[in-house]
Amino acid sequence: MSPMPSDQPPTSAAPPSPAASAALAPLAPAATRTLLVLTAMNLLNYIDRYVPSAVKDLFKTDLGLTDAETAWPLTAFVVVYMLASPLFGALSDRVPRRVVIAAGVALWSLATAAAAFATGFWTFLFARALVGVGEAAYATLSPAWIADVYPESRRNCALTLFYVAIPLGAALGFVLGGQLGQAYGWRVAFLAVGLPGLLAALLVLRVPEAPRGGLDAPEGAGGLSTARQEAPTWGEALAVLRRTPIWCYAVGGYVLVTFASGALADWTPTFLARHRGLDLASAGSLVGTATVIGGLGGTLLGGWLGDLLRRRGVASPYLLVSAVTMAGAAGLAVVALWVPGKAAIWAAMTGAQLLLWCYNGPINAVLVSSVAARLRTRAFSLSILAIHLFGDAISPPIVGAIADATGSLGLGMALVPLTLAAGALVWAIGARRATSAAVAG
Repeated sequence: MSPMPSDQPPTSAAPPSPAASAALAPLAPAATRTLLVLTAMNLLNYIDRYVPSAVKDLFKTDLGLTDAETAWPLTAFVVVYMLASPLFGALSDRVPRRVVIAAGVALWSLATAAAAFATGFWTFLFARALVGVGEAAYATLSPAWIADVYPESRRNCALTLFYVAIPLGAALGFVLGGQLGQAYGWRVAFLAVGLPGLLAALLVLRVPEAPRGGLDAPEGAGGLSTARQEAPTWGEALAVLRRTPIWCYAVGGYVLVTFASGALADWTPTFLARHRGLDLASAGSLVGTATVIGGLGGTLLGGWLGDLLRRRGVASPYLLVSAVTMAGAAGLAVVALWVPGKAAIWAAMTGAQLLLWCYNGPINAVLVSSVAARLRTRAFSLSILAIHLFGDAISPPIVGAIADATGSLGLGMALVPLTLAAGALVWAIGARRATSAAVAG
């Protein structure tokens, strides 16, 4: 078995190629512009994704659905999203990324707004499934694009800022969904958050493309040269990824954490309304404020801790930070789900969110840095497929089915801390193997 590479870049790495040095100066202003536009899209992405969770009981009553049926639209979105991701990954090798992303953002925005006109389960399911097509175009390509405009030493910081938009967008989705849904109805909520994405689609068309791998060393990670211009075949990509244990451990833990996160995001407002006596607006606001405070703080904290350990020479710092903080998140999730009292619930949930989101920048930095530039889009496509196929595509309906079968949503929610702890364990094993490999090398 080949030794496992560390997620810490070697201190003796080869200098950037002449093309990289030449590209660095002109790409500096473009890098900021690229990051800001893609981060704004990420914000809108997660607002649109989590509005349905905030108004779940409203459209459940209006459309005559069961608990399990209210979760299937999210699953339909995730299934389409994960299946479309590899297709858009391959398409981006032939069509400019900004064009693919702009088309995807426009489609997801229109699909979000179209859900407001649903007349039953199947029309609502279809609208939410189309959101997945649009998001696949954007989410698959953005991290690799960011990696092409920032050198390896700055990628974790750039990706941390990019992923800050996830908790902020999720929080806004909960808050806006709860407030708009209670005041004006769930249909208005979908229209209000869907249409602004059309402006973002226009903005990305004005972002300049960047050379792929232009800021990498001459030979990339994962056995593929960054100088190679053609994209690897899927067979080549899979063969390289199977020989990249750090990528496998990163994705394995990511699957488990995504399973937990999907259930937590989709069902927590409803759980608080049913089992803790909160009204819809209060439940959405509690989850939203806990998510934005904990999520923003955790994303920034995780990125800072990962870079701090990296500068101090700790082997596999990003996996280590992710494992330790996720273990703490699992413990606080137990408290948040079963402690009585609104203030105590909010405090425990905010703490859990703070630790849960620490993995965001570090794990994605591991994913982009563990493979060569020409492999990144396909590696991300496959990671998206894996984390959603075995993660949040199945966790919301599983929780809903448990609630329908037992009459207790709390039993289904018990899966959340269990899978968070399992994800922490996978990352801890990966970090230990990477450290052992680094010492042996």
